[in-house]
Amino acid sequence: MSKKALVVIDIQNDITKHYRDIIGDINAAVEWASAQGMAVVYIKHHNLSDGTRTFKPGTKGAELAPELNVVSDNVFVKTKANALTSEPFSAFIRDNGIDTFYITGADATACVKSTCYNMAKAGFAVHVISDCVTSYDLKKLPEMLVYYADKGCKVGPLAALTG
Repeated sequence: MSKKALVVIDIQNDITKHYRDIIGDINAAVEWASAQGMAVVYIKHHNLSDGTRTFKPGTKGAELAPELNVVSDNVFVKTKANALTSEPFSAFIRDNGIDTFYITGADATACVKSTCYNMAKAGFAVHVISDCVTSYDLKKLPEMLVYYADKGCKVGPLAALTG
């Protein structure tokens, strides 16, 4: 039997562009996953590069967005685009035998893209919830949804999972 997790990527205060458009859908996905008994995981990006001002550890910008429904203590920090580079997150996956992921979050052209690509490449089943991802550049979303499917991810709206 497959073990599943919903992953919420980088819904933090410094993601000011467009996340509010999908926060209701992400919260509905969190409720759905919780009701299914799935692990709900939150990934936070920390930017350690000099000269950058966003996602700095210890700042309000690096905190999870206040509108986000946080239902677990499964909060992991990454410093690179691919969430699998977070050792604690990778250990959580191994320790819990998770093999199927439902992905939500930002940015569809960066961290969500890298995480989905690397999860699929590693042999995990990856489902991108299309109405629960966003991008700084909304014009690129349709292209990204095709990219995910081309890389072996299943792509569809939350209603296809819940209805």
